[in-house]
Amino acid sequence: MNDLPDILETTEPVQETTGHVFTEGPAWHPDGYWYFNDIRPGTLYRLELGKPAEKIRETAGGNGMTFDLEGRLIQCEGEGNRITRAEPDGTVTTLVDRYRGGRFNRPNDVICHSDGSLYFTDPSMRIPFAKREQPGPDGEDGVYAGARVYRIAPDKSVSAVVTCEYPNGLAFSPDERTLYVANTRSTQYIHAVDIDADGKMLGRRIFADLSGDEPGIPDGMKVDQLGRVFCTGPGGIWVMESDGTHIGIIRLPEMAVNFAFGGDDLRTLFVTAVTSVYTLRVKTPGQPHPWYLVRGKT
Repeated sequence: MNDLPDILETTEPVQETTGHVFTEGPAWHPDGYWYFNDIRPGTLYRLELGKPAEKIRETAGGNGMTFDLEGRLIQCEGEGNRITRAEPDGTVTTLVDRYRGGRFNRPNDVICHSDGSLYFTDPSMRIPFAKREQPGPDGEDGVYAGARVYRIAPDKSVSAVVTCEYPNGLAFSPDERTLYVANTRSTQYIHAVDIDADGKMLGRRIFADLSGDEPGIPDGMKVDQLGRVFCTGPGGIWVMESDGTHIGIIRLPEMAVNFAFGGDDLRTLFVTAVTSVYTLRVKTPGQPHPWYLVRGKT
């Protein structure tokens, strides 16, 4: 199915689970299992490869996930307009749900910086104007007002990093100086946003154009240890060099929605693809989550 000899160790995707409605938000836990969401029913699952998926809890439209530096599961719950945190005992609390007094629109994806801060996307286009509580406070207006990437500092304070058309998937460059933002709707591309140590934008540019006629949109995104950017798009998962040069597309039996690097060597690509989850093996590991390094596992 796939002919990317510099990228893939295996070429045929393995279906690990199926029968879902819309899978999303995969995350690898270094104890040997994966988390993923089925958005439409609002269900969080845990999966050990070779075993049936285990339902963990119901969510309010659970989507993108990551861990904080203590290993607690951080999750975007779009229908609940919030970011939640699951404690080791399973207790779920709301981490943040407001900015400048207004509820978030529909938090979509979240990633963790090595300093412990969390970055998440909050697109607005699927929220009717009358129900949006995040207007543009700094003179922004129009259809994209309030569609932003936010930063949650270690002290839980929230700041806006950048306003985008339809911010979706997120990833950092290996040096964490560049924040990649997938833009999903009317035009399909990846932003590259240069940030300082406090998460403030220094500049922005178009990193790559992902326009195409095949099914699929810029959504889930990750970066490997060579700095290559992987992002879902028309036809599958697009792979680009760190300068934006398009290498090729990893194709799946269903539309790729999101994915994560995992396994003990971080070379298993775990792909959520609408009704199913698939795995492939890659030659270069993905970037380790900062928490993995804190634990002493890479």
